[in-house]
Amino acid sequence: MKSLLLALTAVLLYSILPAHGQKPPPNLPDGPGKDAVATYCSGCHGLNRVMASGYPQAYWHTAIRMMLNFGVAIPPDQVNLVTDYLASNFPEKPKPTAVIIPGPAQVVIKEWQVPIPGSRPHDPLATRDGAIWYTGQMTNRLGRVDPRTGQVREYPLKSPLTAPHGLVEDKNGNIWFTGNNQALVGKLDPKTGAVTEYRMPDPKARDPHSLAFDQSGILWFTLQQSNMIGRLDPGSGEVKLLTSPTPRSRPYGILVNSKGVPFVVLFGTNKIAGIDPQTLAIREYALPDPKARPRRMAFTSDDAVWYSDFPRGYLGRLDPATGQVTEWQSPGGPRSQPYGIVAAKDVIWYSESGTKPNTVVRFDPKTQKFQTWVIPSGGYIVRKMDVTPDGNPVLATSTINGVALVEVK
Repeated sequence: MKSLLLALTAVLLYSILPAHGQKPPPNLPDGPGKDAVATYCSGCHGLNRVMASGYPQAYWHTAIRMMLNFGVAIPPDQVNLVTDYLASNFPEKPKPTAVIIPGPAQVVIKEWQVPIPGSRPHDPLATRDGAIWYTGQMTNRLGRVDPRTGQVREYPLKSPLTAPHGLVEDKNGNIWFTGNNQALVGKLDPKTGAVTEYRMPDPKARDPHSLAFDQSGILWFTLQQSNMIGRLDPGSGEVKLLTSPTPRSRPYGILVNSKGVPFVVLFGTNKIAGIDPQTLAIREYALPDPKARPRRMAFTSDDAVWYSDFPRGYLGRLDPATGQVTEWQSPGGPRSQPYGIVAAKDVIWYSESGTKPNTVVRFDPKTQKFQTWVIPSGGYIVRKMDVTPDGNPVLATSTINGVALVEVK
């Protein structure tokens, strides 16, 4: 059951607290299904996290499907009992209402459902051929959506319970992914379906998370729960691991700027880090507010780092050359939970994952004005965004099992 911890923690929990901060398990409310929940929902992540979460009935159903997909053996005659108990006792918590701001841009948001319920599409990827890929984290698959036809094709992975997370494309069209649960980085050849795996050289290196190529073809990736950053040479297969200077800093999103310098947002602290690709020295940039927790990032053409400050509800900009930080309150307010973020033609797009419904937010750095749209399906936690070569954002809607394309008119 320990092997399930990393992938399942976020399924029912949606908590940003590290596991080491958990308290002793509480008593569940009385009612039909209590014993079943205590039996099936405590082995991987503990009951504290179950009781801290809250979903509508439909999303609890999705969460249970995720558990089943990942091998939690809930008997068929107990599935509805467990779902009904959770929905009755842990309903959705109040969320801030989405704030809609008009503006100059016009968009059309198109959405597609992935084939297997409870897949939990985590990260999206817009590839050069116009497709949208996604990681089926709870079904051990990568998926490809053709936006022109709506056709979806899925590719099974090599090792069971890999829990694929991040995605990136190399110059040859191969799709690389991180294996959250199996401590590996993988490569899928879409032409053949063949998967190559690169295992971590250190048993302490757990939770491979996000990844990005530099201009020389070296792959950089984060290992959130291990407090590490990795470097993989696809030519030799060599993996080097670096330890983040700040303990429990939780290296999260990663990108490489135009000069070939990888940057990492450190979700466990108020810092962003840059890595010298030659010496592997890590430099940290502290954000002004100690409560800041940057989660994802994007670059504009001036190599400024734009980040989503998840717990404070801010959009931020760091100039690495000067260390200057500028921040803007997100339209949805302090509890809006900005998450996935991209830059398209030097305009910032990101998601508010804490509002109801979730929104797509556009911020123009030149005018410093926001514009927002509701995600038609509700979104319900957009963890990652990407952008097509022609500047259209794409996103994955994890809890409602879909992917989406934002066509900018």
